[in-house]
Amino acid sequence: MEKVLNYIGGELLPASSGAWLDKPEPATGKNYALVPDSDEPDVQRAVEAASRAFPAWAATPATDRARLLRRIAEAIRSRMDAFARAESIDTGKPLSVASTVDIPRSILNFEFFADAVTQFSSEAHQTDNVALNYTLRTPLGVVGCISPWNLPLYLLTWKIAPALAIGNCVVAKPSEVTPMTAYLLSQVCREAGLPPGVLNLVHGLGPKVGAAMSRHPDISAISFTGSTRTGAEIARVAAPAFKKLSLEMGGKNPNVIFADCDFDEALATTMRSSFANQGQICLCGPRIFVQRPLYERFKEALVTRTRALKVGDPLEPGTDQGALVSQQHFEKVLGYIDLAKQEGGRVLTGGKRASVPGRCRDGWFVEPTLVEGLDSACRTNQEEIFGPVASLIPFDQEEEVLAWANSTKYGLAASVWTRDLQRAHRFASRLHSGIVWVNTWMLRDLRTPFGGVKDSGVGREGGWDALRFFTEPKNVCIKL
Repeated sequence: MEKVLNYIGGELLPASSGAWLDKPEPATGKNYALVPDSDEPDVQRAVEAASRAFPAWAATPATDRARLLRRIAEAIRSRMDAFARAESIDTGKPLSVASTVDIPRSILNFEFFADAVTQFSSEAHQTDNVALNYTLRTPLGVVGCISPWNLPLYLLTWKIAPALAIGNCVVAKPSEVTPMTAYLLSQVCREAGLPPGVLNLVHGLGPKVGAAMSRHPDISAISFTGSTRTGAEIARVAAPAFKKLSLEMGGKNPNVIFADCDFDEALATTMRSSFANQGQICLCGPRIFVQRPLYERFKEALVTRTRALKVGDPLEPGTDQGALVSQQHFEKVLGYIDLAKQEGGRVLTGGKRASVPGRCRDGWFVEPTLVEGLDSACRTNQEEIFGPVASLIPFDQEEEVLAWANSTKYGLAASVWTRDLQRAHRFASRLHSGIVWVNTWMLRDLRTPFGGVKDSGVGREGGWDALRFFTEPKNVCIKL
C-alpha cells in the first residue's frame, strides 16, 4: 500500500506523530494508500522551513522564478499519463477528464503565472510638478493555500503558482480525500530544483492542519477553496489576526434558458454544466430554468441525453460518469435525492445508486438525476448538493426568473441562454453572481478575476488579482 508523504523543507516526510489516514479508491471503495495524519507540529515545521527560504526566494529575479515554474510545468507534462491516472484513481473521475482537463490546466497554471510575473507592473502618479508617487508591490512572506478535493491538482496549482511567482513561500494543505497528485507534485518540485522550503505540502485533516495554518502568526494570508462552512471557520480564526483572506466557496448556480436560445447549443452545454465531474464542480448549474414555450421540448431532450450517459469504471474508455469522491459524499447526495422526493419532486431519470459490475461493484456511483416539480424556495433548490443532481423549473417572465435565480445565499456563477443581445446584457448585469456566462459555460480566460459574492466567498483569484492578493502595496512619494 502506497504511503503519501509530506513535503517540508525539500524533504519527503511522514507526519511527526507517525499516524496515518486511510485513502480509499472511490470506484472500488477499497483502501489503496495511506496519508499522513499531520498536526500542528508539522505545520510549524513547514512554516519554519518557508520562513528560512523566503529572503532568498523573494530576492530571486522574477525571470529566474518564472524559469523554475516552467520547469515544473514541463516535468508534469512529461509525466502526463501518471498524473492523470493518479487523479482518476484518487477522485473517481473518468480518466478522460483528468487527461484533458485537470492535468493540462494544472500545467497551464504554472506557465501562465510564469509569464504573468514577468509582465507585472506597478503604478506611478505625478502630482503636478511637486512629487512623484509610485507603488511597490512586495511579497507577503509565508502564505497558506488550502485546496479542495474536486479538482485537486488544478486548484492547488491555481493558488501556489501565483504565490510562488511573485516571491512568496507557501505552506499548502491539499485535501486529505485526494492527496495523490499533490504528492507527485512534491516529487516533481524536488527534481526540478525548487529550493527547499519554497513550497511545503502538509497532508492531513482540516480541523488539524487547516486550523493550525489559519491561526499561525507567521502565515500572512490564506487562500482557500472549499465549503462555505469551512470558509466561515477560517475567517473566524484568521480575521482577528488580520490575515489577508481569499475565500472561494459554495455555489447553487442558475442556468437560465430563454425560448429564443440556440436550442442545440443550450442543450449540449446544459448536459455538461449539470453533470461534469459528476456534478462536483462549484461552477455547475444544478438549477435549470427553462422558459415555458420551450420547457417540454427541452425537458424531453435533456432526459434522453442524460439516460444515455455511461456510468462506469473511471479507467475505462467511454465512461462519461465516474464515482463520487467518498462514501460520506455519496451518502449525502443520495440523501438529497430522497429529500427532493419528500419535497414533492418527480424524478425524471436516475435517482438511485448506479450499479457498476466487476471491480467497481462496491464503488460510490450515483445515476445522473433530473428532478422536476419543485419550486425555487425548497431546500433541494437552495442548498448545495454538489453531485449529479439537477432540477428543471419552468418560468414565464424575465423578472420572475431573475428573482428565482438570485434567491439563494450563494452567488458564484450563472449561465444565460438567449439570442437577444440587449436582454443578455441587462439580465447578466442584474444577476447576483461573480461570474456570468452568456451562451456558454466554463469558458475561462486566466487573465480575468474569479470569485463569488454572498456566501460564495470574498476576494478574487486569477490574473493580476491573484498577484495583487499575494503582495503588499507600498506607496513611495518623492518630492521633486
